[in-house]
Amino acid sequence: MSLINEYRATEEAIKELQERLKNLSQDDKLQKELEFEGKLRKLMGEYQKSLRDINALLDPDAKPVRSGRGAKPAPAPVKRARKVKQYKNPYTGETIETKGGNHKTLKEWKAQYGADVVEAWATLLD
Repeated sequence: MSLINEYRATEEAIKELQERLKNLSQDDKLQKELEFEGKLRKLMGEYQKSLRDINALLDPDAKPVRSGRGAKPAPAPVKRARKVKQYKNPYTGETIETKGGNHKTLKEWKAQYGADVVEAWATLLD
């Protein structure tokens, strides 16, 4: 996009936003919300209360929200270790042990006999 096209597009966007702002400023709902916010902030100042205090008062069961400054990150969830499964092929007598399904022989068996059948051959090892 050329610089002049970008300039014109930005000008047009500004005009649209100014029109939207003008329409919003004439909206009665917005005026009531702004009036409420002003009165609430004045009242909070009068009693030296913060938004956090108001939230705790209105919803005591809510978890407190930590700010980004000084907040400790939540500990990473601990992954459960996979258990070892032993598969014994009743046709060949061959046995394999694996923690996951990404085993070459296990994949071959599932392709040949079907996944449900092969899973029936599995036993959990401790």
